Amino acid sequence: MITRLLHFLDASPVNFFAVRNIASMLQEAGFSRFDPTTPIGQLKAGEKFFVTKNDSSIYAFQIGSRTLADAGFRMICAHSDSPTFRIKPNAEMLCEGGIVKLNTEVYGGPIMSTWFDRPLTLAGRVILRGDNAFAPRTMLLHIKRPLMQISNLAIHFNRQVNDGVKLSKQKDMLPILGIISSRLECGNMLINLICEELGKENPVEPKDILDFDLYLADATPACTFGCHDEFLSSGRLDDLSMCFAGLEAMMASKGTEVTKVLAIFDNEETGSQTKQGAGSPFLASILRRIALAQSGTEEAFYQAVERAFMVSADNAHAWHPNYSEKYDPTNHPVLGGGPVIKFNAAQKYASDAVSASVFMEICSKAGVPCQRFVNHSDVAGGSTLGNILASSIPVRGVDMGNAILAMHSCRETGSVADHLYCVKAFTQFYDND
Repeated sequence: MITRLLHFLDASPVNFFAVRNIASMLQEAGFSRFDPTTPIGQLKAGEKFFVTKNDSSIYAFQIGSRTLADAGFRMICAHSDSPTFRIKPNAEMLCEGGIVKLNTEVYGGPIMSTWFDRPLTLAGRVILRGDNAFAPRTMLLHIKRPLMQISNLAIHFNRQVNDGVKLSKQKDMLPILGIISSRLECGNMLINLICEELGKENPVEPKDILDFDLYLADATPACTFGCHDEFLSSGRLDDLSMCFAGLEAMMASKGTEVTKVLAIFDNEETGSQTKQGAGSPFLASILRRIALAQSGTEEAFYQAVERAFMVSADNAHAWHPNYSEKYDPTNHPVLGGGPVIKFNAAQKYASDAVSASVFMEICSKAGVPCQRFVNHSDVAGGSTLGNILASSIPVRGVDMGNAILAMHSCRETGSVADHLYCVKAFTQFYDND
């Protein structure tokens, strides 16, 4: 199971690849792709299908033997995006000596210093001219070799570097792409590279490229480490590890009376207020269509919401042995201690005593330990999917995740045991009648 996770992480450098890979695995497991421009039709018990939005969010459904109105639905939510750097339009910047660097902008909230002096590559989607202006072609791009690097300034020119340095997003975070070798490359190095990579099967000309959504990604493979290989090391554990745990549980779980939903949203790291984010009404509209198809009345959807339960799965902060003062003295989860329920008095998390109790019982039935996280009262915390989704689907639920170190670093650290625990808990959640 851990090998599958590592392969998924390596094959999913950005949101578009994560969604494509999840869709592929769902299809292998018997799920069919639903086109939302077509009627949803009659749904039979056990029917399995999925739908995507923007190629960066995906929603999978397995219909239960009882209608949504009668039994509600069980939903696990996660997000496909992670903090990184987006390549700007007109990105090439020619410097002295023919060195070309790329202009970038920050996506989300990365720990910027962790991106220095490591092999990086490019991944994302490229938009190509099609037969219809409203239906251009899309190709995914993942250059599977070290391609770029953001180099640090030598300590000799920055003697205070170990005392803490304020980094400029515009000046300091620009990766070096290469050195111009001919006049033809000047201003065309990036486009030529894209055409070369995409054209390995069918030729792609620069004139065919209309635009792109490309991002930096760590080129170093995910791995385990530690004396007993007990730790996970990878970029994008937040939140692809939760996406994959939900996917594994969805595919492993059996048919039940209750409809099962796996919702992988995009743009959580930038606020979720997009058509493919948790703030969108898209998921609610699909659930409403299912309820209408089953019962012929919109009232069925509102009944389903009242009977439903959501697990909002987004990683939590593990206790760091070097910074214990940053954590709540009695509620700090540790690596390997099991899934973590997240609480916040200001209601930044969906968890309350009732929903937390439900999830704790699920963990108990699965034979899985469970932990709690509350912020140190003097340290501001973040937010996640649960309450944002609840603004469009007012469903009861719990915010949880596995504990990790260095959240939003280019490379985060998690626990092998926690991933296994989480898959067991999620499978129990789906299967529990």
